[in-house]
Amino acid sequence: MSDPSMQHQQARPAVPVLHEQRLDEVLGAAPERGRGRYRPHRVGMVWRSRVFRAGAVIVVLALCWLVILALVREQTGPEGFLVGLGLAVLPVPLLMAAFRWLDRVEPGPWRNLLFSFAWGACAAALVAIIANSFATRWIATATADPASADTLGATVIAPVVEESAKAAAVLLIFLFRRREFSGVVDGVVVAGFTATGFAFTENILYLGNAFGEDQLSGNSGFASVTAGTFFVRIVMSPFAHPLFTVLTGLGFGFAAVSARRHRARRIALPLLGLLLAMGLHALWNGSSSFGPYGFYAVYGIVMVPAFGLVTWLGIWSRQRELRTLAAELPAYAAAGWLTPAEPSALSSMRARGMARDLARHWQPDRTRGRAAARAVAEYESFATSLAGLRRRARHGAVGPDFGARERELLHHLWQRREVAAPALAHAALLTARPGAHHGRPLPTPYGTGNGYGYGYANGHGYGTGYGPGHTPGHGQTHGHIPGYGHAQGHPPGFAPGAYPPPQPYGSAPHSHRRPPS
Repeated sequence: MSDPSMQHQQARPAVPVLHEQRLDEVLGAAPERGRGRYRPHRVGMVWRSRVFRAGAVIVVLALCWLVILALVREQTGPEGFLVGLGLAVLPVPLLMAAFRWLDRVEPGPWRNLLFSFAWGACAAALVAIIANSFATRWIATATADPASADTLGATVIAPVVEESAKAAAVLLIFLFRRREFSGVVDGVVVAGFTATGFAFTENILYLGNAFGEDQLSGNSGFASVTAGTFFVRIVMSPFAHPLFTVLTGLGFGFAAVSARRHRARRIALPLLGLLLAMGLHALWNGSSSFGPYGFYAVYGIVMVPAFGLVTWLGIWSRQRELRTLAAELPAYAAAGWLTPAEPSALSSMRARGMARDLARHWQPDRTRGRAAARAVAEYESFATSLAGLRRRARHGAVGPDFGARERELLHHLWQRREVAAPALAHAALLTARPGAHHGRPLPTPYGTGNGYGYGYANGHGYGTGYGPGHTPGHGQTHGHIPGYGHAQGHPPGFAPGAYPPPQPYGSAPHSHRRPPS
């Protein structure tokens, strides 16, 4: 007798082709025999280790931070360093939360964001401190005019050095984490985290030096140099450095969505963004030399409108990601990978949050609830990546690994479908506009009324159940076992048995039934 759990496993649906082309045309011709053979390297295998590379990056950044600590403490003194550190950290959580909110549709991995912040706070700041000091001293020696050397260094040297050092972090993630850098929002977020780290270290130096001046002159209160520096750098312009570097991030973001055949555009856009960042940075640093009101004029006429424009562009790009989900995912729903309600739910931040909450509360304990909510969040992230990948493929912005990446994302969705799909379908109905149900009762999450939902089936529950002594499969569940309790009805496009247990991708199918669409 065959295993009943194996009898009900299904073949995955077919992958929808792009632009009515065959999949092999999209992927390109296969390489000749022998060309794709794997040849292990005899040397350099240690460097190929992910753990070694991560450890090397951490060690380098830690050494940079130790050098910065020594340099800053030498200039500010221990008390100035502590005061600067305490005041400089205040805007950091707010800026990081703002950029993370912008990245909520397709959250990037924290390792990239932490690397960006650490690069800005350690490596870029150290390069800026050493290069700016050397350049200023050289100009002062060559011109015998220290005052003009400081002005020239702040308006010409510092913007070029600092923006180039910060742009290196965006470039590294763009090159070596290409899968996780897929659009404008990613460029904005990575650049914003990098600049936030850089501004954090720079503010420690400026505020520490200001506190040292106050200690020598005896000033205190609102008339002190420390209070003035805090107001200008932390209250008025905490967004200054993020604004400069975000222009570079926009250049890389637009390059990421450009067609691969436009090679010149993909190179020119990041360079253009970097030049704009340097120009705006130079204008900001040189504003004090435009007269007594130059600073306020540049702040009100240039900085605030530029900040508003970049903010609008970031939010527009975020909404565009949601529109991409609504436009691209119906192809996978028609093929059977998703239920018909999922594209609309995934394109709504409200429905996505509600689906995570539903999955969490439908579980009998907190541990399983957190795991279920995490599975739904991962499902939403993979679905967003899938929609973005398909959109870039339509514009020719993907490489020959498009098919493999698409199948990988579909595999991740399939593994989490059993938990995420009911929650998203339920959230889609709950967030639908009034009158969209046409008098039909909403499904209940516990399977006790007219509906289909995840909960406890006391007695006989129809669906897939997991419990002690019970093998996952399709059929009836008995007793107090969590399963999909089927009462008298279910939402449109959602049927019992539509979500079989996951199986490794590429395994031989045991049945050729497709999930109902």
